[in-house]
Amino acid sequence: MTESRQPGGTWQMVVCLAVAATVMAGAQTPAPAPAQPPPGRGAQAPPAQAAAAPTQANIDRANALLAEARKAMGGEKLAAVKSLIVTGRTKRVRGNNLVPIEFEMSIELPDKYVRKDESPAEETDPTSTGFNGDALIQIPPPVAAPPRAGGAAPGGAAGGGPAPASGAAPAGAGRGAAAPPDAAAAGRGGAPGAAAGPGAPAGAGPGGAGPGRAAGPPPDPRRARVIAAKQDFARLTLGLFAQSFPSYPLTFAFAAQAESPQGKADVIDVKGEGNFTVRLLINSETHLPVMVSWQQPPSNVIVLAQGQPQPQTVAPGAVIVNAPPLPAASATQEEKDKYAKDVAALRAKAQSTSVEHRLYFADYRQDGGVNWPYRLRRAIGADTTEETTFDRFRLNAKIDPKKFDAVK
Repeated sequence: MTESRQPGGTWQMVVCLAVAATVMAGAQTPAPAPAQPPPGRGAQAPPAQAAAAPTQANIDRANALLAEARKAMGGEKLAAVKSLIVTGRTKRVRGNNLVPIEFEMSIELPDKYVRKDESPAEETDPTSTGFNGDALIQIPPPVAAPPRAGGAAPGGAAGGGPAPASGAAPAGAGRGAAAPPDAAAAGRGGAPGAAAGPGAPAGAGPGGAGPGRAAGPPPDPRRARVIAAKQDFARLTLGLFAQSFPSYPLTFAFAAQAESPQGKADVIDVKGEGNFTVRLLINSETHLPVMVSWQQPPSNVIVLAQGQPQPQTVAPGAVIVNAPPLPAASATQEEKDKYAKDVAALRAKAQSTSVEHRLYFADYRQDGGVNWPYRLRRAIGADTTEETTFDRFRLNAKIDPKKFDAVK
């Protein structure tokens, strides 16, 4: 059975430090960092302002802060970790239910990662996702998308007919995964009541190229999935290791120091391949990572006609907008065409408005001489999408090479 999700959320907040937008002297102007949200709701952290290239001083300060974080997390013992097996449990939002998932993550640094998920409450086979170097790990293997026909976007409603206005988030959305390559294109026209498909192109990841991608050869779906897996791995390892690895190198620059009633946090801008852009928050007193925040297009855009009730279930990260009144039955074709363009523009505008995603790290405890975060929480916008509890960290354990077998 799945666990029913109570209105307003029942989960207790696991973020241990939230910051307001008080910037200390010498720092560049940052986006306001999140404030403490009520239980089960997400903190709001507007995106970083567009800025010039970071100064060498900010790069050096970021590297010093990361070195302090690694020291606080275990120093030499953390640096000695070459492989890691982590087991635990996740509760993921799916509609109005919380779906329990048991997982095992296997990491062999610097370039092997796989997560295996099993859902005891569902009669489904285990699934695995990860990468081995630049090769994709995925069980079951990805299915090739059928060729497009008739000009309709895959997953969309041909002819702009109504589509369901509710539904669960795309698979993997709770972990910040990019939408699959054959997801419905965002910003396409359509009648009110139609739901545009997930807005993040495969592999775009946080801050990825949204609507308006330059014309050119179609992206390689397998490569896109590998980049998406590496980006998810990068967000996770910022909290586990406070660094990046050669499999997906990142750059770091100090952004700001912010204050809140709980204390101070150092904010670091992090960037990588595929327009990957996140902000890492490190507690200034404990020097432990507390949150990663990034922006992505909405998971869905739902355009409601006048008088149409809001859907009972809305996927996390979805945006609902109200369409203008329908033209009269006697309207000219020119008026109808203008209405269709207005609706498409409204949808495109909503699709171009980013939604904040957050990954919180909490409940640090020692295991093998290393401080590991035993609880994670993921949120999209104001909604918690999943909570994870780690049961055990096995350091430098031998991992069966077959676990890293790539898709043929």
